[in-house]
Amino acid sequence: MPGENKLDVKKFGAKGDGSSDDTAAFQKALDAAAECRGTVMVQDGTYLCGRIKMPPHTGLAGNATWGYREGGGAVLKLSDPKAPCLLDITGAVGATINGLSLEGGRIGAGIHGIHAGPLEGKKEEDSPRIERCRVSGFTGNGVNLDPIWCFSIRSCMICFNAGHGIHIGGWDGFILDNWLSGNGGAGYCAEKPNASVTITGNRIEWNRGGGVRLIGACHYNITGNYIDRSGGPAIWTKGRDASSPSFTISISGNVIYRSGKPEWTPDKNLSAHLIFEETHGLTCVGNTMCVGTDDGGGLLSPEYGIVISALKNCVIKDNTLHIGSLSELVRDLGGHSEGVVVKDNPGSIYTDAPKMIWESNLR
Repeated sequence: MPGENKLDVKKFGAKGDGSSDDTAAFQKALDAAAECRGTVMVQDGTYLCGRIKMPPHTGLAGNATWGYREGGGAVLKLSDPKAPCLLDITGAVGATINGLSLEGGRIGAGIHGIHAGPLEGKKEEDSPRIERCRVSGFTGNGVNLDPIWCFSIRSCMICFNAGHGIHIGGWDGFILDNWLSGNGGAGYCAEKPNASVTITGNRIEWNRGGGVRLIGACHYNITGNYIDRSGGPAIWTKGRDASSPSFTISISGNVIYRSGKPEWTPDKNLSAHLIFEETHGLTCVGNTMCVGTDDGGGLLSPEYGIVISALKNCVIKDNTLHIGSLSELVRDLGGHSEGVVVKDNPGSIYTDAPKMIWESNLR
């Protein structure tokens, strides 16, 4: 019958009144959902919870009425400062999290919003779906999937977390149509073995640790994103070590603005829109970059447009750096192998541009 696989968490004892501990009720509801591959429906309210473990082939769904600055609708608020995470999807093959506000409240240390960790004997794709969620205020990463195998994160706002917005160790993912904003680390960071990820149509802004940070990565498509006011580079690819370069990465059609925010970028060498080092098989074409200040003025950045070193079989061309940097548009540190093409990247440094352009762009 219709509705048999949709379970109301309040029928399992959840209050959603912002003061009761609803952890046990959520766990009971999810365990019941596991028996019918069902979804736990979460009515509007604020549910105080510790760690909740999702079983395989279950869902959590609520009313996604959150905004940029605050949560709304179905709000799950962390109450346990010793929990490793709020939602644990380790081993939750085929799980879906949809339409929830997850709030960390900045309690505890290193606590993630949504987490998947190691699982001994894993033999199939994880394939979780995280959609239309707001994940904010956690002392760890907003979403921490390490390791993960097949995943999608779509139409979410992952913001104001102490760690990275999204941290990945794994393969085969889609990061589409998200806000990754105001996190203490990078908007997206992959520093463990990682490959085969598409990052498209996201707004990645005001992250202290950079926009997209890839270490030892391969088979990435980074297309059509807006990356704004990063600490350090908007996109940074590098090898894990001399024998493990990043490779086969396509970067195109991104708009990149005022990278290397000076207060968050103490190392002048990292004040750049793009940094590519120890990277093979990179294509970087058709991106546009511009210097800028904070919204109310202040220090301009970045110092450099594109910084490159130790590349092999890479093409960096047809990018536009109109008022693209403060000192050098392309800084080549050498150490390349064969097949490196860097050309036709027109632009100008800030001193070539009329001041009135900046005054007209300040909000």
